[in-house]
Amino acid sequence: MQPALLTSPATPESQAPRRTRSPVTTETTLTPSRRGKEVKGRPSQFRFRFRDPACCRKVARCGRALGEGSVVPGSPAVAAAAMAASTAAGKQRIPKVAKVKNKAPAEVQITAEQLLREAKERELELLPPPPQQKITDEEELNDYKLRKRKTFEDNIRKNRTVISNWIKYAQWEESLKEIQRARSIYERALDVDYRNITLWLKYAEMEMKNRQVNHARNIWDRAITTLPRVNQFWYKYTYMEEMLGNVAGARQVFERWMEWRPEEQAWHSYINFELRYKEVDRARTIYERYILWMEKHGYFAHARKVYERAVEFFGDEHMDEHLYVAFAKFEENQKEFERVRVIYKYALDRISKQEAQELFKNYTIFEKKFGDRRGIEDIIVSKRRFQYEEEVKANPHNYDAWFDYLRLVESDAEAETVREVYERAIANVPPVQEKRHWKRYIYLWINYALYEELEAKDPERTRQVYQASLELIPHKKFTFAKMWLLYAQFEIRQKNLPFARRALGTSIGKCPKNKLFKGYIELELQLREFDRCRKLYEKFLEFGPENCTSWIKFAELETILGDIERARAIYELAISQPRLDMPEVLWKSYIDFEIEQEETERTRNLYRRLLQRTQHVKVWISFAQFELSSGKEGSLAKCRQIYEEANKTMRNCEEKEERLMLLESWRSFEDEFGTASDKERVDKLMPEKVKKRRKVQADDGSDAGWEEYYDYIFPEDAANQPNLKLLAMAKLWKKQQQEKEAGEQDPDGDAAEREAGPSCSY
Repeated sequence: MQPALLTSPATPESQAPRRTRSPVTTETTLTPSRRGKEVKGRPSQFRFRFRDPACCRKVARCGRALGEGSVVPGSPAVAAAAMAASTAAGKQRIPKVAKVKNKAPAEVQITAEQLLREAKERELELLPPPPQQKITDEEELNDYKLRKRKTFEDNIRKNRTVISNWIKYAQWEESLKEIQRARSIYERALDVDYRNITLWLKYAEMEMKNRQVNHARNIWDRAITTLPRVNQFWYKYTYMEEMLGNVAGARQVFERWMEWRPEEQAWHSYINFELRYKEVDRARTIYERYILWMEKHGYFAHARKVYERAVEFFGDEHMDEHLYVAFAKFEENQKEFERVRVIYKYALDRISKQEAQELFKNYTIFEKKFGDRRGIEDIIVSKRRFQYEEEVKANPHNYDAWFDYLRLVESDAEAETVREVYERAIANVPPVQEKRHWKRYIYLWINYALYEELEAKDPERTRQVYQASLELIPHKKFTFAKMWLLYAQFEIRQKNLPFARRALGTSIGKCPKNKLFKGYIELELQLREFDRCRKLYEKFLEFGPENCTSWIKFAELETILGDIERARAIYELAISQPRLDMPEVLWKSYIDFEIEQEETERTRNLYRRLLQRTQHVKVWISFAQFELSSGKEGSLAKCRQIYEEANKTMRNCEEKEERLMLLESWRSFEDEFGTASDKERVDKLMPEKVKKRRKVQADDGSDAGWEEYYDYIFPEDAANQPNLKLLAMAKLWKKQQQEKEAGEQDPDGDAAEREAGPSCSY
C-alpha cells in the first residue's frame, strides 16, 4: 500500500530572478537517484560549459596549481576554478558606460498609461503558478513533516510569546490528522499564556470539529474556571451543550455563570434559553432572582460610593458614557433627580461629542420625564451646540456657522465661555490675503468688540480687541475702513478724543481711503474744528484730485464759513483738474454757487467757458433758462438769442434727438413769451418724423436682417440737400397718381372730392 500523495509548492526555474549573463556561462547538471540520493560507487555527473577560451585556460592552470594532472569533469576543484576564472574574467571585462549623444526628448513620449496598457495586453505581470511537488513515498513524507516541524519549532523558539505561531503549528498538525500532536501544542501554548482568549477558543473549536465532545467540555471547564469573567467562554459552552441536546448540562453551566453576577445581557441570555424550551416558570424565577439581586444587596450609599470610585478611577482621560448612564439610572431609581441632572451635565462637559450620543439620548428622556421647561431648553441648547461644534470642526472657515454658534452661546452662557468661543472663531484666519475672503471674517472681530463693550461692559478688553484686529489686517494689500471708524467712535464714547484722532491719523497714513477721510472730516465737523477740517480736505484732495464730491464739499464748507473768495478759488482749482470723475456735477455746483452769490456776469462767463468744453443740449437749455430767470431788461431777447445760437451750433450734431429737445424747449419758451410770428418761425424749424429701415449685423459680422427706426428730417437740412427735395417731390407725384386712378374708377367720388375743395399737399 503506497502512502498518500502530498503536494508542496516548489520554485520553478522560470520564477528565479534573472541575472545578467557574465562572460563565462557555467551549466551544471545533477542526475539524482530515484530517492534523491547519489548511487553508491558512482559519482555525480557535472557538465561545465565555457564560452570564453581565456577562462578555460585559467581553469586548467588552477587545476595544475592544485596538483592535479588534468582537469576532471565533475570534481569540486574544477568547480572552484571555474568560479574563480569567471570572477577574474568579470573583473577584467568592465562594461563601458555608453555616452548619451542626444539628450533631447523624443518626438513621441511614452506615458505611464501606455506602459500599463501594453503590459496588460502582453500579460507580463501574470506569472504562471508554481509547480507542485508530489510526494510519492512514505519516507519523503516523513522528511517533509520533519522539515515543517523543524520550521515551526524554530519560529516558536525565536519568540515563544507570539501565539499566532503556536496556532499555525497546531492547525497544521490538525490538517495532517495528528490530533494528539495538535493537542500537545495547544497545551504547551497554554503554559506560555493561559490568558489568551483566542488560544482557548481555537483549542476548543478543534476538539468540537473533530467530534471530541468530552475533550471540548474539559477545555471549556478549564477556561471558565481560569477566566470566569470572559463572557465568550460561557456563551460558547452553553451553545455547545444546547446543540448537543444536553439541556440540563446547559442549564447547569448557566447557573454556574449566574453565581459570578454577570452583566444584564447574560441574565437575558439565560431567560431566553428557558423560554426557548417553554420553561416560563423558570424564566420568571430568573427574572425575580435578577431583580432581588439588584435590590437585596441594596446598600444604596455603598453602591453610590462604588460609582463615585469608578468615576475617580477612570478620570477625565478614560471616561465612558455607559458608566455615567448607569450611574444616572441608579440615582433616578432612588428619586435623586438633582443628582441625575448633575451627573449628565458633568459627563456632557467632559466627554467628546462624538462619543456622547447615548448620553444625550438618555438625558433628553430624563428631562422630558422629570424636568421643567428650563431643563428641556438646556438640553436642546446642548444638542444645538453639539451640531455647531460638528460644523465648525468639519470646516473651521465656515464663518456663518461660527456666527450661529456665537449667537447661541451669547444667549445662554457665561462670559468666559463666550470669550472662549470668540477666541476659537477669530483664530481661523483666512488663508488667502484677498479682501473677498476677509469680508465675513472681519465681522467676527466686530461682534467680539461689541460684545465686550455692550454686554461684558469691559472697555479695556474692547480696546484690546480693536487693536488686535487692526494689527492682523494686512493694510498694505487692503484694509477695512469700518474697523478704523468703529474704533475711533468707541474711543470717543470713552471720552478719549486723542486716541480717536491718533487712530484715524494712523489709518490715513497707512491706508488712505475716501471713507476714512470722510469719517475723519465728519468727526472734526461735529467738534467744530474747522482748521483741522481744512487740513484734512487738503490731504484728501492730494490723495484723490479727481473726486468732484470732495471739491464740492470743501467749497461748501468755505461758503458756510463765509469765505466766498476761498470757495471760488477752490472751484476754479477744481475745474482746472485734467481728470474728474463727475465734471458735470462740479460745473453745476459752481454755477449754482455763483447764482446764489447773484454774480450774473460771472455765471454767464461760466456758461461760456463750459460751452467751450461741451456742446451738450442741457447746457444750452440751462443757459437759456438762466438768462430768462435773471429778470433784467432784455432777458427775453438774450434767451431767444441763446436758442438761435444753440440751434445753429447743433446743426452739425449727429444726435438729432438732442436737437429736437432744444427745439421743443424753444417752442415752449415762445408759447409762453413769444409772438405769433415767433411761434410760426419755431414751428417751421420742427422736423418731420419718418420711419426708415436699415440692415442689422450680428456680432460675428453676418447679416441679421432689417430693423425699422424713426428718423427726423429737419427743414433746414432738407433745403440744403437736393436729394431729399427730389424724394419729397416724387412722393407727392405718387400720391397724385393714386388719387387720379381712384377718381377714374369712381367719378362720383372724385366729383364730390372736388366739391369739398383742394387736398392738403405734402
